[in-house]
Amino acid sequence: MVKQELIQRSPVRIFEQSIKGGLKTGEIGIIASPNGIGKTSVLVQIALDKLLQAQKVIHVSFTQHNDYVLAWYENIFEEFIKKQDVENLSEVKDDLVKNRVLMHFNQAGMSGDQVLRSLKAMIQEGGFKAESLIIDGFDFAQTNHEYMAKVKAFARDLGLSIWYSCNFLERASSYTAQKIPVIIKDCLDLVEVVIVLEPKTDHIALSVSKDRDAYNLEALALRLDPRTLLILEG
Repeated sequence: MVKQELIQRSPVRIFEQSIKGGLKTGEIGIIASPNGIGKTSVLVQIALDKLLQAQKVIHVSFTQHNDYVLAWYENIFEEFIKKQDVENLSEVKDDLVKNRVLMHFNQAGMSGDQVLRSLKAMIQEGGFKAESLIIDGFDFAQTNHEYMAKVKAFARDLGLSIWYSCNFLERASSYTAQKIPVIIKDCLDLVEVVIVLEPKTDHIALSVSKDRDAYNLEALALRLDPRTLLILEG
């Protein structure tokens, strides 16, 4: 199998089609769930799909060291290609690494503005012209609308799409009537897509709580395998 077939067969194609083709430049998406449900896995699969298409990705972690994030990439990639006969596999993996930068920040010890300056320096002065930004482990309880507006402007100015993970407590009061996690409701006007992961008996469901101007939509025709945390059809 050549790399193009791998891209076409990826469940991320269905994921993107379900949200109007995926995030565009200047847009923000959020993958939300209680702790330990699979947010990082989904973000890594989105990132790997973009890397396979030769796009550059910066993965920012606020809670995990880079070696832990790197292990996610290795494990998810190995699971994804396990049953695929990929030609020139070593070259494919080399290209993925070449087009990916992992960065780790401490949200408590570094201001949001400092983080944006560091990212801008990597993209502009460092010459790493990323198309996508993955932000994992960011605590939305420690931010506000003003900062998220800066992130939105940053994405527009530098030609980025941005996916965040969002952690919240599993209880009824954690959601609005539109099934939006309360913790992000104050910045919702700046966010295009919200996906909520919901554990079921034998799988993890992906539901669209917001897709641009539409709210509380039906569950996607996708699920997460609870063992591998891979995105699967149906």
